[in-house]
Amino acid sequence: MSEAGVGKLLIIGFGPGSFEHITKRAREAIQESDIVIGYNTYVDLIRELISDQAIVRTGMTEEVSRAQEAVRQAENGKKVAVISSGDAGVYGMAGLVYEVLIEKGWKRNGGVEVEVIPGISAINSTASLLGAPIMHDACTISLSDHLTPWELIARRVEAAGQADFVIALYNPRSGRRTRQIVETQRILLKYRSPETPVGIVKSAYRDREDIVVTTLARMLDHDIGMLTTVVIGNSTTVNYDGLMITPRGYQRKYTLGEGAQPLKPHQRLQEKNEPWALHTAGMPELSGDGDYLEGEYNAMEPLVEREEPQIAVPDQPRNEIGQGGGVAVAIAPQVASVKAAPAPIDKAASSRVESAAMPAVSPLHLAMEALLLNDRSKGIEPNASYAEAASPLPVFTQQSVLEFAVSPGVATKNFTPQQLVALAQAVGEKGSIEYTPHHHLLVRIPTSDPDSVTAKLRADGLSLAPIGDVLQLKACDFCNLEKAESVPYADELQEKIGGMAMPKELRIGFNGCGMACYGAVNEDIGIVYRRGKFDLFLGGKTVGRNAHAAQPVAEGIAAEEIVPLIERIIALYKSEGHPNERFHKFFKRMGQIEGYRYQELPVFHIEDALCGD
Repeated sequence: MSEAGVGKLLIIGFGPGSFEHITKRAREAIQESDIVIGYNTYVDLIRELISDQAIVRTGMTEEVSRAQEAVRQAENGKKVAVISSGDAGVYGMAGLVYEVLIEKGWKRNGGVEVEVIPGISAINSTASLLGAPIMHDACTISLSDHLTPWELIARRVEAAGQADFVIALYNPRSGRRTRQIVETQRILLKYRSPETPVGIVKSAYRDREDIVVTTLARMLDHDIGMLTTVVIGNSTTVNYDGLMITPRGYQRKYTLGEGAQPLKPHQRLQEKNEPWALHTAGMPELSGDGDYLEGEYNAMEPLVEREEPQIAVPDQPRNEIGQGGGVAVAIAPQVASVKAAPAPIDKAASSRVESAAMPAVSPLHLAMEALLLNDRSKGIEPNASYAEAASPLPVFTQQSVLEFAVSPGVATKNFTPQQLVALAQAVGEKGSIEYTPHHHLLVRIPTSDPDSVTAKLRADGLSLAPIGDVLQLKACDFCNLEKAESVPYADELQEKIGGMAMPKELRIGFNGCGMACYGAVNEDIGIVYRRGKFDLFLGGKTVGRNAHAAQPVAEGIAAEEIVPLIERIIALYKSEGHPNERFHKFFKRMGQIEGYRYQELPVFHIEDALCGD
């Protein structure tokens, strides 16, 4: 029994209802309370945790009276447990209790103490049973119009459907309230394919748990009630082997000479490291609003027609360190004309799956498909039996976005009006152009035909380069080409090593005179042309509050030696550098490169900024 006059409200979310999913603090709070107040079904679910506490239990729709009684008992000095399933702050009792307290003029200082104890909400517990449907932006909508007008709920459903949210529907239908779920389906079918995966979970983690994976068109064929949570996927959600899977993002980004943009932690899902992760080949192209393009998607046809992937062809032969000369043509497997959506595989009776009759996708088929595409991207054509074992069906529907850097050239910094017009036409309304401080523009274009895009831009004299962890040559403008003696060396470096994949992004600064006004010495590697010869700087730290210039390691390098020397330095970094290791750290770790010794720099103590950053 609590001490008189010192009441406390314990607003408890106990999760889906199974004992193992109730948090330690929730169990303690229930057991230390004097009174337990809750909906009849919820009281029954936690009966094992109740000892000699008084119990106040009410029926459905009596939430306000429960909140009022809880506050009254707490004001009389009782420690009161107000219980909700899931999380008390998600369509639970927390808000109502606070509303009652506010009406009474309650203040945090001097009023009854309030503790809100979190629990696992239905969107989380349901998602864990369905697979991974909430991997992208999602929202929860309660269809109960007991406390919210239906017109407002309908507007929220409309907005969520239009914005392509994954949607979790709480309180979807009751004995007297049946039209709301029907109207919700009607609204969402305006924005989503009828074959959009839908998960229906009743009594998650309770004795009568039932799981159904169906489609938006067929969802009303199943039992849906107040103990049910309905999860509706977005335009990229798929039904794979009875599970709802939503990809983490809508876009598959790739750059020139790469099948996919590297992801970090370091270069996760790279083709060379994880060839089984090629999820997007053979997918229908999406329009800018996420819909399938006309004629590309028909869930009722069982087969898929594929074109051969296109193979990257360098502009020039590769050199001895494996780098393609010039700028490589952007590659990505040609997007296929897809005629089928992924088909689920039936599970046990308690986890039912519906779909049109289509071939199933097994993990083996997926692996074989990935390996097949990996081989083809390298110019290796597998034998017929190997190819037949690959999956005939795609998995994720994601949009392909080509990313690359654009500049007018190594030495010139001036775009012509014709080039700008060509660039704007290529980017269109769906793409984007981003200004960068690195002498190029970053271009992103949703496309499944990168060759036509890049060919047109190159025809207009633009220089294209890959982005990411690659080598970039940053040259000055050579005083508007008035000091152009060293331009051929800059061009040769760009031709031989520009765009080469590196352990970490690496920039070489190139200045055409001793003024070094373009800041070459502040890059990872600095090259300065002076009096017919070159000075070399290594190990600049380009970012951070302790950024510093590169170390001067040599002066007077003969002009004919500079390109081979840089090639050897780059080859060493490429072969011996650790993944994600910046060049200045590599220089320090190696101690010397090409006979040039690393020298420790003075260590400066940097005070924390007043803003706290």
